[in-house]
Parts: sequence; structure tokens; C-alpha cells
Amino acid sequence: MSELTLTVMRLGFLAVLWLFVIVAVQVIRSDLFGTRVTQRGARREAGRPQQSARQGQAPPQQRQQPGGRARRNAPTKLVVTEGTLTGTTVALQGQTITLGRAHDSTIVLDDDYASSRHARIYPDRDGQWIVEDLGSTNGTYLDRSRLTTPTPISPGAPIRIGKTVIELRK
Repeated sequence: MSELTLTVMRLGFLAVLWLFVIVAVQVIRSDLFGTRVTQRGARREAGRPQQSARQGQAPPQQRQQPGGRARRNAPTKLVVTEGTLTGTTVALQGQTITLGRAHDSTIVLDDDYASSRHARIYPDRDGQWIVEDLGSTNGTYLDRSRLTTPTPISPGAPIRIGKTVIELRK
């Protein structure tokens, strides 16, 4: 082989090696700090005037559903019952709740078995709350069964993510 060929091969190898190092650092950085996510609806909602006292609305457990019937036994809060965040309560106000290690999650889990975007809990059109695993490595469990599809949650049913257990309560 000529000296030129060896030099080109060495430079190519060096470039591939540095590319590998840069990609590895980016993966570690995104795992530690998460990715920056901007919400699209945040700008639109900032322009709307907000109601200061929710006048004229029924309490969350007695709101009318699209079918015209009221949901009296609907859960009103999400409670962490086991794990490092035991006792944490989040009010259910019809918004999506995200769970994971990412800093912008609704409930930030400090758990080695949780993914950065682990699961989400959201209401469907009938007022029923649904839990969905977001492709986590270690899975999300509802009543000891691993979730593979979005599943309705009954009040009091334990949702387990790693060492953290969460329940919907009235």
C-alpha cells in the first residue's frame, strides 16, 4: 500500500472514532437532562383570558358528560402511594398527566426503572381515565398486568412504574 492510502485510512478511522464519541456523549446527555419539548398549545392558551373562579361550572365529580349524564363517582385526584414521592397528589382537571424521569413530566419519577417518557394518563370522551405506556423499557403495570395498549383505569387500581405506585382516587 502506498503512503497516501495509509494516511487516508488513518484519517477516516479517526473521523469515525470521533463521530462515535460525539454520538455517545449526546446519548448520555439526553438521558441525564432529557430533551427540550415545547408545547404547541401553550402560545394559544396564553392569549385567552382565563376564568378566575370557574363561575358557573359544576364540581369536577358532577360535570355533565357529552351523553348528558353526570359522573358522580369520577376520580378527582391522582395519589402516589409507594415510592420516593409517597403522598404526592395531583388534581385531575381533564388534562393529560405524563409520568417519567424527564424534567417536564407532570410527575417526575426519581426511579432507575422509569424511562424519561414512561407513561401518560388522560381522559377519554366519556370521562373515563386511560393509562398508556409510552414504549418504556421496564413496562407499566395496572393491577399486576403489563400494559400493551391504552387501558381504562378504575378508581383505586394500582399503577406501578418501577418502585412507584399511583392510584386514582375520589
